[in-house]
Amino acid sequence: MQCQVRKLRIPGKIWIHCCKRWPAHGWTADLSYQVLDYLGSRNVAFTLPSLQAAMENHLQQRLYQPQQLLVDLRKTDAQQFRTALKCLLEDKQDHLDLKDIVIDLREMREQALQSPGVNRSLFLVTLERCFQVLSALECVEILGRVLRGSSARFLQPEVAEWLPQHLHVDAFKNLSAVFKGLYDRTSARAQRALYAWMTAALRTSSNVTDDSISWVSAENLWILGRYMVHLSLEEIMKISSVEIGLFISYDNATKQLDTVYDITPELARAFLERIRASSFDMKNTSTIHRLGLLVCFYDDLELLDTTMAQVLLHQMLKCGRLRGFQARVQKLKAGLLDIATENQTLSEALGSLSGAAVGLTSRQLESLSPEAVQTAIPTLSQVSGWAKSQAIILSAKYLAHEKALSFYNVSQMGALLAGVGTQALYSMDRRDLVQVLRGTVSQHTSQLSPAQQHGVLSKLSEAGDASPALGELQGPLFKEVSLFDLRRELGFNSTILKEKELRRSQALFLYELLSKVTGRPEELLSAGQLVKGVTCTHIDAMDADSFLAHFRYFENSLSLLSPDQVNCLAWKYWDVSRSSMPPFLLATLPARFLASVPASQCAPFLISLGKNQLDSLVLDSHKKNLVLRKVQQCLGNSVADEYTVDILGHLLCHLPAAFIERGISTRAWATALLGLRDCPDLSPEQKAAVRLRILEQCGHPQNWTAETVKDLGPLLVLFSGDELRSVATKFPDILQRTASELSGSQIPQAFLWAVFESVQNSSDENPRFHATPAPHSGGCHGVSAPSSSDILKLAEANACWTPEDLLCMGEDTFSRNVELLGTVKSFSGPQLVALKEKAIQVWDTPSCWREHQVVSLGRIALALNEAELGQLDLHSIDTVASLSQQTEWTSGQAKSILQGFLQDSGYRIQDLKSFHLVGLGATLCAMNVTEIPLIKISEFRTVVARIGKLLCSNHVLAEFKRKAEAVFGKPSEWTSSVLQELGTIAAGLTKAELRMLDKELMLYFQPSAIKCLPDEIFKVGAQIFKERRELGPISDHIGKWVSGLGFLGLATRLLLVEPEDISMPTVGHHKIILGV
Repeated sequence: MQCQVRKLRIPGKIWIHCCKRWPAHGWTADLSYQVLDYLGSRNVAFTLPSLQAAMENHLQQRLYQPQQLLVDLRKTDAQQFRTALKCLLEDKQDHLDLKDIVIDLREMREQALQSPGVNRSLFLVTLERCFQVLSALECVEILGRVLRGSSARFLQPEVAEWLPQHLHVDAFKNLSAVFKGLYDRTSARAQRALYAWMTAALRTSSNVTDDSISWVSAENLWILGRYMVHLSLEEIMKISSVEIGLFISYDNATKQLDTVYDITPELARAFLERIRASSFDMKNTSTIHRLGLLVCFYDDLELLDTTMAQVLLHQMLKCGRLRGFQARVQKLKAGLLDIATENQTLSEALGSLSGAAVGLTSRQLESLSPEAVQTAIPTLSQVSGWAKSQAIILSAKYLAHEKALSFYNVSQMGALLAGVGTQALYSMDRRDLVQVLRGTVSQHTSQLSPAQQHGVLSKLSEAGDASPALGELQGPLFKEVSLFDLRRELGFNSTILKEKELRRSQALFLYELLSKVTGRPEELLSAGQLVKGVTCTHIDAMDADSFLAHFRYFENSLSLLSPDQVNCLAWKYWDVSRSSMPPFLLATLPARFLASVPASQCAPFLISLGKNQLDSLVLDSHKKNLVLRKVQQCLGNSVADEYTVDILGHLLCHLPAAFIERGISTRAWATALLGLRDCPDLSPEQKAAVRLRILEQCGHPQNWTAETVKDLGPLLVLFSGDELRSVATKFPDILQRTASELSGSQIPQAFLWAVFESVQNSSDENPRFHATPAPHSGGCHGVSAPSSSDILKLAEANACWTPEDLLCMGEDTFSRNVELLGTVKSFSGPQLVALKEKAIQVWDTPSCWREHQVVSLGRIALALNEAELGQLDLHSIDTVASLSQQTEWTSGQAKSILQGFLQDSGYRIQDLKSFHLVGLGATLCAMNVTEIPLIKISEFRTVVARIGKLLCSNHVLAEFKRKAEAVFGKPSEWTSSVLQELGTIAAGLTKAELRMLDKELMLYFQPSAIKCLPDEIFKVGAQIFKERRELGPISDHIGKWVSGLGFLGLATRLLLVEPEDISMPTVGHHKIILGV
């Protein structure tokens, strides 16, 4: 009779007791029967199934109670401890075969090491006991595995006190390597503590007793790795010339120096000085190649020849990796550029400038000859960091003598492809274009504007047969393919979709299409972003076994799923297997389901919910508050220790302000702070609470250390200008680096002013005391005109210049920095006007401006009035596309841009191509309703999704909706993918048309469309739903949808009605019905 094989995931408590009776070699084939015999001798009735159940239950308890796991492991004897660690962490064996029981070690390890808190317990107990039980090398391997599988938040400063002080040299090197590998994930305070531990061991091993002799040998520098940036200036200057020479001669020295991203200029110059004191010639090409990021602070420019300057410029390509100090780097590049171009023209030197060419101004680039650019194109095409305006100039130079683009010349352009005009791309031979997209240059298509991308797509589909190339399109290009074109192509399969980016409308259509031809759900669910297209109908249609078998595909793709899809998954799981339902799904169901979570299940509930983003699961604020109330109830209204922080995960970002202020214990605060620092959207109340706790734990900012300031990072924005003044004075570089890292986000004015003052106070040419009036700038005497260095350091804090300061800027300074200034979001109207006036001073009147100049303006263009916009040369759709990227145009300005393009290009509305429509962007909203019908259907149908992103007036949207009917039929014929594709165009529906829609399609209204619905149309939706409900029971699918999210949760406008006997999101005592 064949024995029944059972799976056992982890040794449990019973295992720990019984193993005392086993021989030293541990696991044996008859072990299960020994366990049963032992239990029988104690009069405990157990069978193999009940033994398995007991052990699995014990596993679950230890996963959710990692502190108890720590206690258990502390109590084990040496043999048990060795067995437990090898079982948990040694991946050489996947299973232990005990005859009729198979222990799945792989699954056990995966569950244990992915459980919050278990890693922490293993880390702590390894530090405490491992080095007494296992070999040092084995313990270091275990520590490395635990740390690499975690967030490295365990590495608090106090950890260094627990590390062994006298490790064998190989074990020490291996553990140091682990810490070096986790450098970027380690807090600044912990870095200092680990550095102290490493250097203590290295000092001891060096046997140096004379303080005048350095313990820093070549090998010790190699062992320190990135931690070498923590050496003091004094220690660096004491390094012997022999040792620093040996270090630089190591083959891996360059690789190590390439990673010191956080080195300061002072330390870099100290290292350079010691290298110079060795036998290495600092003006030798071989030496320069070995310097890594030290080259970014090269300071010996005297007697430097042209060739060496060019070598240095090439090596400085890597300087963009530095954290901060880019203004110094640019200043050095400018000096080297002057040397590199001595005794020759810029055209002659261009090919040898490498990445330094990015620092050339528009005026310098315009001075280049076409022949020089064509000769240098192999180098220029490999350089990253080109501004759009620079790419426009260089591509025009390169193609100056070409009548049309060919496969050859486009394939040579590389990073400069973004500068090719949309019209030129559209004019290419279709076969050449297909060949280009199959080549390496296709990797640069992500840099193309939407207008350029549609120029390519328009050419591909021009012959009426786009299908041969559609499946080969990658990245953003495939994402721009219209739903209309997809519907014409029947040759798709799940394999070719795996690596493609998809809009939700594309995914909805393709999933529905492919689900009809394959009976294997895993093929579709594992096909990358195709999972976006799964509908509630698809989920409901899966039988219980199939759903449970394939749920892992959904779970692995949660970031791609909409709240509607997750809600449908929750309902399905509840129906088929509520006992094994992942607890986070309960948060998407009506509030009564949360109440069903018993206290015994709080840990798995919190862990499951904390691993996911609450905002992507629950959109309704009232429902979110109910979830958080349950979270606090499970926590007992306190976060007692770091283990609880581990369990909370992302939930930490949602704790109420009062809880943050009073509910997080002092013990847990250091770990909690690291989590709170990464929270993207704390409320004002939460921010105030975090600030109070920081002041309570860290003291006043004037007493902070550099490490504290680094660790606070983005949380520095929570403090007032007065509080930040001492930080700006003591640590200006750290403050400026933090500001640079926050670029693109909303930054408080107080923080910007602190950064502004730190730059002014630390500037080599302090504009407060060294104001330099611009040429022809009457009235600028004594004005603090910005320098290029200051502008680069300030980033968003450039918004603190007065309009007078900006107007007094030097012409060269403006030309060099206009692109950066055009990205500053916080500029006010008067500041933008001042910058526009400066542009007129430098470039003459708007009628004289060239395409690359208009493109470089960014937000500055918003200051152009309607008359000035009318003066611009807008014949190129690329110029217009750059203007339409701005979203703050008045209707009058938008009308001027639209009319300017039509007039300058000579196109009529009926002549517009699809890429013209995309390039016009928001200016299409300025069209008269009588003009929209003139747009060709053949062009409109390929850009519906793009037009569906525009927030136009309802009259305009209604006209676009009429055009959409010519493409997709009447609203009653629309599908989910069509409604998603239409976006805001769906807001042009009439009351009657809204009533014609299938009620289940309401899920697929985009939030932007709901925002655009007129009030009277919006209210119709509520009436439709009430009427439908009065006719009889609501379908199971619709009822579940209403009680969950969908159209309801996404809507930004609320219509309140009296409560009814149906589970729906609520605000106060009202129920919410949104749009339907």
